Amino acid sequence: MPVILPALLGIFALLAAEPAARPLPFYYDLYTFRGDGGMTTVVSAFAVEAGELETERVGDGVRYRFSVTLVLADPVVKSVTNTHDTVFVRVPRPLEDEHLLFTHASIDAPPSTTTRQRVIMTDATTPGIGQLYSDSFPIPDYSGSNLMLSDIALGHPDANGGWRRGGATLALLPTSQFPSSAFDVYYEIYNMPTGARYTTSILIEPIGGGDPVTLEFEGVSLAERGGVIPELRRVETSLERGSYRITVTITNRDTGVRVSRSREFDVRGWDRGTTMVAAIPQQSGRRR
Repeated sequence: MPVILPALLGIFALLAAEPAARPLPFYYDLYTFRGDGGMTTVVSAFAVEAGELETERVGDGVRYRFSVTLVLADPVVKSVTNTHDTVFVRVPRPLEDEHLLFTHASIDAPPSTTTRQRVIMTDATTPGIGQLYSDSFPIPDYSGSNLMLSDIALGHPDANGGWRRGGATLALLPTSQFPSSAFDVYYEIYNMPTGARYTTSILIEPIGGGDPVTLEFEGVSLAERGGVIPELRRVETSLERGSYRITVTITNRDTGVRVSRSREFDVRGWDRGTTMVAAIPQQSGRRR
């Protein structure tokens, strides 16, 4: 049986014990990138509609509070990696019910093909309101020497804050919650030789048929041997409501070696309003 941190047991008990509890539907996505020391950085984007949360009066305004937890458990090696963060935002008046409050959480975990993920959100204003989603989540290993590409992360444009990675800042949104306007795309290229000429191609295809959008860029690697090339791109196009697949392809023009990654996302076709909320880490750790 895998070791479970006592704090996490308390969270699970909270979700099950309150007789007046109600579910708290929310949206999430997980993204992976190369970490330090052979680890993999796992980032989770969370979003919840303001109408799903309780509010509390604070001075002349109202406050929304919720907590997010990301757990990565490997039952084979009996290890658990987790982070638990608290989020709050104060506004002059209640937000529209469909207004999205979104945040992120990040932890480093060892690569594994047998990991399961649990993502949890609870209302910090009223006990007993929360939800848990769980699924298998193989964690890729980015420590090799071959040309590799990280996950593709998508974010709301013109972010004042958000997930910071090197010199890039991305307001991560779950891929089911995109507006139709421009959006940011972030990914990392691993092990492109220094001085190599390469091409980046971004293909956005409507799922079910339609005209694709293609963007192409050329560059020269300035990364040291085995280093990282981060790329943050702005997609300046309006998309119709529907489901799409974005594919990033990196080609070493000197050798012809090519790698690709894809991710599906949904365009809602309307602007429900969004607010990026910084998460305050409360507890994180790893146990075996």
